[in-house]
Amino acid sequence: MEDCISNDEDYYYSDRDSMDGLENDESDPLWVPAKGPTTKVITKESLLSAQREDLRRVMELLSLREHHARTLLIHYRWDVERLIAVLVEKGKACLFMEAGVSVVEHQDLDSQLPPTVMCDICMEDVPSGESTKMDCGHCFCNGCWTEHFVVKINEGQSKRIKCMAHKCNAICDEAAVRNLVSKRHPDLAEKFDRFLLESYIEDNKRVKWCPSIPHCGNAIRVEDDELYEVECSCSLQFCFGCLSEAHSPCSCLMWELWTKKCRDESETVNWITVNTKPCPKCHKPVEKNGGCNLVSCICGQAFCWLCAAATGRDHTWSNISGHSCGRYKEDQDKKSERAKRDLNRYMHYHNRYKAHTDSFKLESKLKEIIQEKVSISEEKESKLRDFSWVNNGLCRLFRSRRVLSYSYPFAFYMFGDELFKDEMTKAEMEIKQHLFEDQQQQLEANVEKLSKFLEAPFDQYSEDKVMETRMQVINLSAITDTLCQKMYDCIENDLLGSLQLGIHSIAAYRSKGIERALEISACWGNKANNSNKNLSLDCGTSGGTTERVSGSSEESGCSSRKRARKDGLGGGGGFFDLNLPADVV
Repeated sequence: MEDCISNDEDYYYSDRDSMDGLENDESDPLWVPAKGPTTKVITKESLLSAQREDLRRVMELLSLREHHARTLLIHYRWDVERLIAVLVEKGKACLFMEAGVSVVEHQDLDSQLPPTVMCDICMEDVPSGESTKMDCGHCFCNGCWTEHFVVKINEGQSKRIKCMAHKCNAICDEAAVRNLVSKRHPDLAEKFDRFLLESYIEDNKRVKWCPSIPHCGNAIRVEDDELYEVECSCSLQFCFGCLSEAHSPCSCLMWELWTKKCRDESETVNWITVNTKPCPKCHKPVEKNGGCNLVSCICGQAFCWLCAAATGRDHTWSNISGHSCGRYKEDQDKKSERAKRDLNRYMHYHNRYKAHTDSFKLESKLKEIIQEKVSISEEKESKLRDFSWVNNGLCRLFRSRRVLSYSYPFAFYMFGDELFKDEMTKAEMEIKQHLFEDQQQQLEANVEKLSKFLEAPFDQYSEDKVMETRMQVINLSAITDTLCQKMYDCIENDLLGSLQLGIHSIAAYRSKGIERALEISACWGNKANNSNKNLSLDCGTSGGTTERVSGSSEESGCSSRKRARKDGLGGGGGFFDLNLPADVV
């Protein structure tokens, strides 16, 4: 049943591609200009600029150096609002203490050191020039510091390396870490810089990698915690919550269960339960292929098809010698009936989901055909010269078809026994199911009508018939858009909104389709450097390392679901490949 998953690349079509004609004055009056995009694309060139936006806010708010601001943001997972809330609620001292930040008012640490310093780690006396004192005031020899840093970097703790002193929670200055490590292990210094850059994506709940395959090298940043369906600049549309394909009105959990159900063998097991009986000897499933109720397994065991009990081979058409199974066994019949009912219910929703998915595949190929029809129609001498209504209708067809397709997996779980059995009574579930199915049927009927008019050979019609088709397409586009919005409102308010289990939420309906994220400008960081010297990222062991890190930032690898795919060396010009795992750089 793997063919039911609707993520085939050969038919993927972005419903943004056909939005060019939506400015038609005669199209749906409900379509209003959208607000500015609330999602941003972070490329490998713009990661440093995106990171500096948050750094600048914290530096200006608290008058901090950059590495202190970064330490605070990493501790609070790059959530500036949460950081400010803690500052207001608990004060600056508590804010710094929880994050391990030690701010020294007067940077005169070196002048305080005597000519010789005894390291409390190796118990050796070393010249003060071969020792380093951190902001917390603890001083150790450079050799011990270096070994400590190397161990922590190799353990993956680069982002928060603590001081070696007993019970000291202060985070070490990243510049000191970089300078000491780079003298003996330049590769680890690059790895350290890599981890700091990765932190903006790895630890930031508002930023995730685009799940494209092969990986496009982009990450997506959202502005708040709401559920989003976004479109990357590579044209992939996906759910920001679970990183799977855009699936509203299904919740993320529903879609995960549905795809798993379609991929695994659960329904195969149901079919076996309904159509076969286990052999009483070898326990393998046996399918009956004749009219007689005496069945023989390939292992040689004969048994009764009615009760699955082992028998001899002597029989007639009416009975089996020495065997009688006329007594009613309720449990076995109930189990078989339940499996058959579950299978029929699943096939009902799956067939309709698959039908609309297949229709979407076929309709996705309409764009070129319709463009040819439009070209032919525009060459004719006719009063009607504007055919943007065709593109508008095609866009609405794609969007509505996808909503309709994903509404069937939603209905399967919303009105089944797997998720909400204890949330609603049977009577309440029936009322809500009828309400939802009525809206679903209305949408389905109008989507089919819209598809019919768009597939019509309007390039061969007379002028009057073209005008009639045009009005039908415009009206049906408005109707399907309204019905989609009503379906979403019904799901959010009447179905999911009334449940106590609040783990199911869906992305909001967008009339113009899934929002396309805008790219963050990569030149912001250069302007910031000219206006504020504190905003220069201390990354690299030499003057050219900053250029290398900023260029490679976006393609940084990531753990679990946020890890980018390896995609070769990217960028050139000294960029190191951040698609490689950090432990092999």
